[in-house]
Amino acid sequence: MGSLLAISDLHITYAENRAIIEGLRPESSDDWLLVAGDVADQVPDIEWALGLLAERFAKVIWAPGNHELWTVAADPVQARGVERYEALVTMCRRLGVVTPEDPYERWEGEGGPVLVAPLFIGYDYSFHAPGCSSKDESLAYAHETGVVCADEVHLHPDPYPTRDEWCRARVALTEPRLAACDLPLVLVNHYPLVREPTKILHYPEFAQWCGTELTADWHTRFTTAAMVYGHLHIPRITHHDGVLFQEVSLGYPREWRRHGHPHGILRRILPASIRV
Repeated sequence: MGSLLAISDLHITYAENRAIIEGLRPESSDDWLLVAGDVADQVPDIEWALGLLAERFAKVIWAPGNHELWTVAADPVQARGVERYEALVTMCRRLGVVTPEDPYERWEGEGGPVLVAPLFIGYDYSFHAPGCSSKDESLAYAHETGVVCADEVHLHPDPYPTRDEWCRARVALTEPRLAACDLPLVLVNHYPLVREPTKILHYPEFAQWCGTELTADWHTRFTTAAMVYGHLHIPRITHHDGVLFQEVSLGYPREWRRHGHPHGILRRILPASIRV
């Protein structure tokens, strides 16, 4: 019987990370793989990695990270914002990879049945920097300290005027879908749904690029078996209101060389080996 496995922040632009992804294999022919974003910065690399994984795992389910949504000069695909996201969704469907725009998949293995819900939410700067009470104040503080996410240059919200408006639109689209579900959910999002995991960031002002307060009660409002995320590059396991949260990032080579994959490269989500 297969397992529900997860990884995020593959960042295969780095040769060491690409070699790790080339070496990934399922434990069983029935294993599913959840990919919680940041595969790469350019479409050809994203397509290569997701295509390879789709050939090996029984099902691959992807939620986008901020890096997939970047538009960088070297990328042959120069689409921005919603157009870029839709192009990635089309690519995934061609590869047989499930996206946030597809019906939620029902996992019937051990620990199920559950619905696996890949999410694309984004962030709205509501995780303010310490001592700040507004987006403008928080961004100004980040610029003063020099801790500014590269999204401010590369991630375009077109046709939305701002990233936070795009985030609010995605929240409005996603909430009714989750509310209509009649099974427990495995929520897969690039960012944590609550702010608490960001409190251990070395640079707390970076939290404003890490999620939204609009999702703070989703793990309790919707019946949640587990919440899977990445982005922070701090692989760990936490509990919030009795719900298991797993940060499943591979991260940059300089990071994983230091921490040594404390929970393994592929994280088992179901069957659960960790008590809630």
